[in-house]
Amino acid sequence: MEKLSLLHVSRRRLIGVMAALPFAAARSVLADDSSISFDELYGKFGVLGLEFSDKVKRLAGKDISIKGFMAPPLKAEAQFFVLTEVPMSLCPFCSSDADWPDNIVVVYLGEKQTFVQPSQTIEVRGTLEYGSWKDPETGFVSLLRIRQAEYSTV
Repeated sequence: MEKLSLLHVSRRRLIGVMAALPFAAARSVLADDSSISFDELYGKFGVLGLEFSDKVKRLAGKDISIKGFMAPPLKAEAQFFVLTEVPMSLCPFCSSDADWPDNIVVVYLGEKQTFVQPSQTIEVRGTLEYGSWKDPETGFVSLLRIRQAEYSTV
C-alpha cells in the first residue's frame, strides 16, 4: 500500500510539473523577446529614410538588451556612449538624424561605468526609445536610444 501512495504522489508531482511547462516556456519566449539585435532595428529603408521595425515599436518604453561594441566616448566623463554593430576606432557622431547610420544606438547610462575597449563585445540593458531627439546638454541628435542603461562584457 505504501508503494501505491508514493506512486500517486509522484504522479501528482509529474502532472504539476507538466502543467507548469507551458508557463516556463512562455517566460523563456518573453525573455528572448526583450532581446533585440541590430538586424531587428529597422523594417526597411523607404522614401522617407529608415523606418523602425515593428519589434522596435513594440519594445519602445520597455527594458531590452542588445549586444554590440562601445565606440570610443566623446569625453572620459560622459554618461553616454554609442553602441555599434561592429568595432569602431572613432565615434560615429552625427550632426542630424538624416545622417543617422543604421548600425548604432545611443546609450545613456543610469550611472557612470568604466568604459571598455572598442573591440570588447558588451551587452547593454535599459529602456528603449525611438524617434528624433536632440540632447540639450551635448547637442547630440539620435533616432534610437537606450536610457537608464547598464552594460557588462560578454
